[in-house]
Amino acid sequence: MMGIVSDTVGKAISAVASPVLDIIDQTVEDKDQRNKLKQRIQSEVIEQQNKSLQARVSVILAEANGSWLQRNWRPLLMLIIMIIIANNYVLAPYIDAMFGSAVTLDLPERLWDIMALGVGGYVTGRSVEKTATNWQNGKAAKESARSGIYQNVKSDKD
Repeated sequence: MMGIVSDTVGKAISAVASPVLDIIDQTVEDKDQRNKLKQRIQSEVIEQQNKSLQARVSVILAEANGSWLQRNWRPLLMLIIMIIIANNYVLAPYIDAMFGSAVTLDLPERLWDIMALGVGGYVTGRSVEKTATNWQNGKAAKESARSGIYQNVKSDKD
């Protein structure tokens, strides 16, 4: 929920910033002052979007460090939705053609929205997870290399 709110706020700020930049172009005559104002507004928009992304990442990381259910509720929900989609659009038409009757499950519009959010959250979460792992591995490799360099230097002097 926090990600949806912060994402909406980020989009709203971006939507407001563009007309404000146009107004600045039309009203502020001093070129330097105009550029300073525009740069400040653009940096604020970028900062707000960064906060929105950080909020989404923190939610995903909190879920990743929680219980089994916290870590897996998104994939489980996505699996259930995908089963419904496969039933309605793959299995049911064939069963209906062969037997004249098939069961389909209603998939409300909100579930499509949830699926889109879930997939987005999963992709973001996996990206964050991989980035964090690569960063930690790189940090460990650097430390290992650094300690190896110091060992070689000490042994060369001995």
